Amino acid sequence: MNKRKFNIWLPFLISVAMVAGIFLGYKMRETIPNKNFFFLEKRKPIEQILDLINNKYVDSANVQDLADTAITAILSKLDPHSYYIPASKVEQANDDIYGSFYGIGIEFEIYNDTLNVINVLQGGPAESAGLQVGDLIITGGDSALAGKKRSPDDIRKILKGNRGSLIKLGILRNNKMIYLNVARDQVPVSSIDAAYFIEPSVGFMRINKFSTQTYREFMISLDSLKKAGLKKLILDLRDNGGGVMEEAVEIADEFLSGDKLITYTEGLHSPKKEYRSRRLGQFETGPLVVLINEGSASASEILAGALQDWDRATIVGRRSFGKGLVQEQFNLNDNSALRLTVARYFTPLGRSIQRSYANGIKEYYGEISARFMQDSAHIDSSKGKPFKTPAGRILYGEDGINPDVSVGFDTSHYGLTIYKIFARGLVKDFGYRYRILNPEIKNYSISDFKNNFDIERNGWSLFKELALKDSLSVENLKPNDKSFLIKSLKLSVARQLWQNEGYFEIMNSDDEVVRKALTILN
Repeated sequence: MNKRKFNIWLPFLISVAMVAGIFLGYKMRETIPNKNFFFLEKRKPIEQILDLINNKYVDSANVQDLADTAITAILSKLDPHSYYIPASKVEQANDDIYGSFYGIGIEFEIYNDTLNVINVLQGGPAESAGLQVGDLIITGGDSALAGKKRSPDDIRKILKGNRGSLIKLGILRNNKMIYLNVARDQVPVSSIDAAYFIEPSVGFMRINKFSTQTYREFMISLDSLKKAGLKKLILDLRDNGGGVMEEAVEIADEFLSGDKLITYTEGLHSPKKEYRSRRLGQFETGPLVVLINEGSASASEILAGALQDWDRATIVGRRSFGKGLVQEQFNLNDNSALRLTVARYFTPLGRSIQRSYANGIKEYYGEISARFMQDSAHIDSSKGKPFKTPAGRILYGEDGINPDVSVGFDTSHYGLTIYKIFARGLVKDFGYRYRILNPEIKNYSISDFKNNFDIERNGWSLFKELALKDSLSVENLKPNDKSFLIKSLKLSVARQLWQNEGYFEIMNSDDEVVRKALTILN
């Protein structure tokens, strides 16, 4: 009988003994030198090194920072567009992709350690709560925002929050303190800078990036222009660094008829995937010009390349950046993320427009600056294998998208003083200060401002004072430099009054690339 009971309990006793042994072994592991010799676990040298630094180094060290540096060094050996996003930066990076975030809806600058509201987004939480341009935000919740040298990132973390959550802001307005409760809400970050008629029946639309909301915003703008009589379109992709590739594909579909290849992607571990036009587009036949420059990259190049390959649009401007690599984001265990290049994309004709990065990241990005500044004529590249479009035009790949019509950039106004003025943010500073000091300026219409507002007469003395406070004199500028600066100051005021829409409407009236586009369309 006893023997039978023992046999029944034997498996249970063995299991308990095994669990106890494993537990004790794990506890003893930390006290054994060269423990990896005794245990089967094999750890990478980088993990062992970081552990040794954390446990044995003579001084305290931020191991997480060291790990981030190591990861960045590893990725630098791959390609220029694979990169690591620390956990603290992931939310901001995702905001750019999704085209919105939860916050209060203001643009701000920090002057003299004080947060100045330079723009209140229309329809946003801040506007509903009564914030105004020129308000000084002294406190946010329990945090002081003035008198301390806080970084813009620190301030954004305080102002952002969950949807519906309240933040109490202490505002200094007209030398009086007031307090406003703002309920955080979704703040859209529009991809469309401007959409208006630059001439009768000729529309102008500027897309600044490709987020998950870009196609929807594009269709709203296009529908509005069509209802008002759109016949011809200028699509401005200059300085659009890309984003969500699928959004660019959807927009290309609106311009291309039938079942046409828009782009395809392929990589060692990514099978070939084609993206094709599949529906009746809303602007398949009207005359179309697309503007690009060295800042147009990735998804912008997909869109421009597809329209160029199918002879659907005339590409005007300067050679594009030359980024033909596709990244996928992988979320990591510590809430950081890796954006890893997983494939190359190709235009419909099979062009890869990726520039060489064989000489390293520094030269890869440095080539853009050199190309941008080389001369006013700007000679475009014709490298790589030639490809023929359906209309018989010859195109090239491997070095960005070459425009059909090149328009060089006049670099003659880039003197040292002009460079310092822009580098120190004085032009943007001027626009804000001029608006605050001259509230009557808001009575101008865009057309009156464009034709009648004279910076040299109305604002030059103010700018000279701002520049002198920063130890810069603008008394002896070259004529080209001064003309360029005056135009930039006027545009800064325009952005303050009408945000991007008014800014581009006024800028385009004197933009050589836009003028060339109009000549082509007309």
